[in-house]
Amino acid sequence: MNTTTAKGKIMLVGLGPGSHDHLTARARAAIAEADTIIGYVTYIKLVADLLDGKEVIRKSMTEELDRAIESLDRARQGKKVALISSGDAGVYGMAGPTFEVLFQAGWTPESDIEVEIIPGASALNTCAALVGAPLTHDFCAISLSDLLTPWPTIARRLDAVAYADFVVALYNPKSGRRTRQIVEAQRLFLRHRRPDTPVAIVKSAYRPKQRIEFTTLDKMSECDIGMLTTVLIGNSHTFVRDGLMVTPRGYGNKYEVADGERATRSGEQAGRSLSTGLSGWLETLRGSHETPAQLAARYVLPLDYIVATLADLRSAEIADVEAGA
Repeated sequence: MNTTTAKGKIMLVGLGPGSHDHLTARARAAIAEADTIIGYVTYIKLVADLLDGKEVIRKSMTEELDRAIESLDRARQGKKVALISSGDAGVYGMAGPTFEVLFQAGWTPESDIEVEIIPGASALNTCAALVGAPLTHDFCAISLSDLLTPWPTIARRLDAVAYADFVVALYNPKSGRRTRQIVEAQRLFLRHRRPDTPVAIVKSAYRPKQRIEFTTLDKMSECDIGMLTTVLIGNSHTFVRDGLMVTPRGYGNKYEVADGERATRSGEQAGRSLSTGLSGWLETLRGSHETPAQLAARYVLPLDYIVATLADLRSAEIADVEAGA
């Protein structure tokens, strides 16, 4: 693929939130190693003082594929290219589009062009660090950008995670043209979450115009939200106290803490699954006299899942009896 004697290289560099304090040593070294820097104009500005003597190719917001194609072209010439993204290159960044372009061009990991992904802290990590500990339990990220994803697909995902009680980070929540998406997201979440569910609005994390606002789900869409904003929506246990947003990990289900001493709750064992974990739950099902439909309603789980689980339990019981015989 490479027509020169030098081996080309593409380094997909995650810059983190943008401040040099949060730029990893490997990201800084990759930029120093590169002959050519390619990126969105705003990202180029974040590391402008590190680019002396390098070829710099600036692209606009919607030119992701052009950036990837340009990187491949330079790498074919034997150049070392740093294709930069804010946050992490693999989280709504340039890693995906670059691999699409590479594969379409016939590239494989054994080809003359080396590809390295250099991770950086994504917006959900950096914004969470600024507001407390909202991601301590299960969470997910959803982009509200419908430039490439159909809105019904985004809406189904929003509804599913709201119902499942995930903490959610909303990326690309609003722009000059896309103003209604955040309102629709709020509407979907309010189907499943309390209106007073804590929400943190973080704009330009770790950058000069950083702004943090705490609000609630029912007032979320009234806040100052734009393309440089990440919206963190808590789950049913998330709380805000003394200016900090916290999602409990669940230690209270197993332990009691009083006067600085920790005690294991009755029926629980330190270092072992909860009594209501999988093994305990299966034992509860095994001894239940409720119908599958009643169990599905009790645990808010799909009926076919309950039916399949009960069938497995019955099969295991039959196998145990036959083994004993």
